[in-house]
Amino acid sequence: MTGAWSVERMIELGTRHSTLEARGELEPLLATLVADPLYEFHPIGLCMRGGDRVRRFYTQFCERFLPMRHSYVLLGEWANEQSVAQEYDVSLRVEDAVETHRVLGILYAEGEKLGGERVFASERFIRLMTGDLFRELEPIRREA
Repeated sequence: MTGAWSVERMIELGTRHSTLEARGELEPLLATLVADPLYEFHPIGLCMRGGDRVRRFYTQFCERFLPMRHSYVLLGEWANEQSVAQEYDVSLRVEDAVETHRVLGILYAEGEKLGGERVFASERFIRLMTGDLFRELEPIRREA
């Protein structure tokens, strides 16, 4: 972490990332991330890593997942110099029904960009969000 990070800068970067994600603006969204981002999915203990995989994730996210979105509400946001946490209720239209999911995303700084995200949500939501990439998710490895 560099000394240039502040709470305000972390909030700005996190807000920019989440706004671009909500709009489905792929290239500017990917530009907020480091070359080798890590996305962790909790509590299921799975993750995806790497620029190519994250690009594939966000491509299908924009093309397939966003059209399922019925609505979303930001419930709260908390930040420090290292991360910003955003809690949402996300309603999805799935098979002629609307499902609402509580989601907590923690975006964290790495260098001058975001290093990735820790997503806390139900397995159902993670499966819907990741689509076919779900089967490529790997167990989270903890360094000793």
